[in-house]
Amino acid sequence: MKFLTSLLIAATAVQAHYTFPRLVVNGKSEEADWSATRKTKNADSKTGIQSVTSPDLRCYTSQNAANILTVPAGATIHYISTQQVNHPGPTQYYMAKVPSGQSASSWDGSGNVWFKIHTTKPTIDANKQMTWPAQNEYVLTNATIPAATPDGEYLLRVEQIALHMAMQQGGAQIYIACTQIKVTGGGSGTPGPLVAFPGAYKSTDPGILVNLGSVGPDTYIPPGPAVWSG
Repeated sequence: MKFLTSLLIAATAVQAHYTFPRLVVNGKSEEADWSATRKTKNADSKTGIQSVTSPDLRCYTSQNAANILTVPAGATIHYISTQQVNHPGPTQYYMAKVPSGQSASSWDGSGNVWFKIHTTKPTIDANKQMTWPAQNEYVLTNATIPAATPDGEYLLRVEQIALHMAMQQGGAQIYIACTQIKVTGGGSGTPGPLVAFPGAYKSTDPGILVNLGSVGPDTYIPPGPAVWSG
């Protein structure tokens, strides 16, 4: 009986994990999984990252994508998930501009180059339970590419931080995807603050080491820098 229970728990855990293989721009999805979105190491296992010092925290890439997707500044974006995103926690979007002379199809995104463009916080639902935007959906929350984003090639990074086990250090699970994009019709803004992955987070950050039973919508603090909205 104990063996059967263990199997059921393991099966449920696998079903609760997910990847984000397609970016949607203004309602139009990538043509295929991992077309401009870099295939992640967990494409089969669907497991999240639990070490915030791992190089995998940047893009979790197993291979670069074949394409670069054109995204107009001001566009509304989101990702499609392979499974229902049922774990509680924030969704955050970051961008990093590809250096001159390099390509989004090969650049690794290293250094203090990432700026945050979107984050989410929880709310209380009709049942007086804390819930998160897009929780239990098969898509992540919408974000907007700031209109002031300068033209050029970028890596677009999304993360969903699952906090159901985050009361223990190293318990948070981070699910990531990076897409190779080219921003057009942009502005002359100066994105920032800029951070590095790994490096932007500590395992003791209150947005990563947290007991969800002891915080509320107004007291939860997402990890990372302030959002740049242009």
